[in-house]
Amino acid sequence: MGVQARTGASQDTGAIAIEVRGAVARLAFNRPGKRNAVNDGMLAALSAFFEAPAEGVRCAILSGNGGNFSAGLDLSEHATRTSVEVLHHSRNWHKAMDAIQFGGLPVVAMISGAAMGGGLEIAAACHVRVAEEGAMFRLPEGKRGIFVGGGATARLSRIIGPDRLTEMMLTGRTFDAEEAVRIGLAHYRAGAGEGMALAQDLAGRIAENATLVNYLIVQGVSRIADMSHGDGLFTESLAAALSTTTEDAKEGLDAFFERRQPKFK
Repeated sequence: MGVQARTGASQDTGAIAIEVRGAVARLAFNRPGKRNAVNDGMLAALSAFFEAPAEGVRCAILSGNGGNFSAGLDLSEHATRTSVEVLHHSRNWHKAMDAIQFGGLPVVAMISGAAMGGGLEIAAACHVRVAEEGAMFRLPEGKRGIFVGGGATARLSRIIGPDRLTEMMLTGRTFDAEEAVRIGLAHYRAGAGEGMALAQDLAGRIAENATLVNYLIVQGVSRIADMSHGDGLFTESLAAALSTTTEDAKEGLDAFFERRQPKFK
């Protein structure tokens, strides 16, 4: 499937390189010669990891080797697909993106270079996005005679709004790191070569949270946003009640009153 995982060391071959250090897993798209264009093997590798993360991992960082996050779909695989094959391929993308967004593991995207087309759709499924200086955000599909198929219309429209997404798709315009933060495509901006350090710091802080609370956040917030006002508030109450009855909640409250950092399981 093209996934390599090692603990405490880097792996430089395969569709995705995976390194696990403590509670944080670093995944890197590993097709630098193709600007990390996403082929079927890479998509399957993403699904496999996020559907069953390594034991003990509490947060993941997703980035790209070779200076680019991902230039999008590998069009060399896509050019000869029939309409039915494209339909099923798109649904496989949706499945993989759901595994990232709703798998229960917080994901920090460290975006350098190109985050275009499918690469931007993958970034949109992540929960925290760091844009390094020189990053480029673009949806070029309309200029190639095709429509997006990896979830942009559902995810990006909720991030930047349907009006701006429509303009972005029609014009194929490119947003830089500063513009990306301004409109919500990214949450943080980092200097050239400084993005991974920031992503690691964020991931480390996220991994220190109670596991159940992280799970409820990544599972709950976007779903509540799709609910009616009343249903959303009721769902929030259920999540609050569930989290408050855990050992981690007791530890968090004890740590607050004892003026120390909590140590969650």
